[in-house]
Amino acid sequence: MSKRLVVFNHKGGVSKTTTVYNIGWMLSKKYKVLVVDADAQCNLTSLILGDDFEKYYLEDQTRLHNIKDGVAMAFQGKPHPITAVNCFSPQKAPSLYLLAGHANLSEYDASLTFAQTSNNALSTLQNLPGAFSELLRLTEEKYSIDYTIIDLNPSLSATNQNFFLSAHAFVIPTNPDPFSIMAINTLRSTLPRWAEWKKTAVPLFSESAYPLLPGVPKFSGSLIQRFNIRNGKAARPYRDNIDEIKTSLSGNFYDAIAGVGMVFTPEEYGAELIESQYCLAEVPDFQGLLPKAHQAGVPVFEVTDEDIAETGPVLAGLQTKRELFNTHFIHITDKLVGLLAHA
Repeated sequence: MSKRLVVFNHKGGVSKTTTVYNIGWMLSKKYKVLVVDADAQCNLTSLILGDDFEKYYLEDQTRLHNIKDGVAMAFQGKPHPITAVNCFSPQKAPSLYLLAGHANLSEYDASLTFAQTSNNALSTLQNLPGAFSELLRLTEEKYSIDYTIIDLNPSLSATNQNFFLSAHAFVIPTNPDPFSIMAINTLRSTLPRWAEWKKTAVPLFSESAYPLLPGVPKFSGSLIQRFNIRNGKAARPYRDNIDEIKTSLSGNFYDAIAGVGMVFTPEEYGAELIESQYCLAEVPDFQGLLPKAHQAGVPVFEVTDEDIAETGPVLAGLQTKRELFNTHFIHITDKLVGLLAHA
């Protein structure tokens, strides 16, 4: 079975989509990877499809192969089961598969909210909580997927709760600012509540056509991103916030989620991750590499010297940054593979 990782923080602007893209692409060098766009803004889909984005939703052969239409039969009560959708795969990353998003995905949120709070009292709603997980399972089987990485929108919606609980593990991306710290405090109370719901819901929906994935996702660490560096480390304005994020996540947040079984064992985390206060990496701003990467249709660590199209000190500087990000994401994905083996 594919192992699923969800990248989630209800705070916006923390590079969730970029993180899914980078981790998914790096993992696809060794494994078959499905990236799932569960954000109605469809930024991940746009990033991967590039110039073909609009055409994808207009042409008959692709327009129904997305996350919303993939579960339409369950949410619209149609008399046939969910089936796997066809996924787009970038030419430069043939082992990476995209389950495309949809701008109207939030239309299902009200029905899903009702289904998840009715305690299976209405038989017409019993197949909804497990529908997205079933779509993932069938698509994973179709492409023999090893790892699924899920991108969510910045909210605490029923849809996000559902996808979050359909994963085996989760990563929390953050920025070194006070709002990320506030968001961690909210997640500290929200995630245990979601986990408790899951534990009661699994038996309730066990007889539905699409049962829920057993268990609760486990915390695989944080990423602290989008800051400037000076002399090889975070510039002074960011350092206090970085320290506070780490303290919050390894302190009260960790204690709260540990109480509902959402953590690995110390042995599974390993000394390095524990000593870093569960921070997988501190990833500085991509700066000048980012527009080069977008133009080339690849992550920042995949741009070639030809893509950079500079000479002299500018080229040398961007080459150094490229190698830094390559090292970061190799380390991140290696650690996640190790953790997901225990999920």
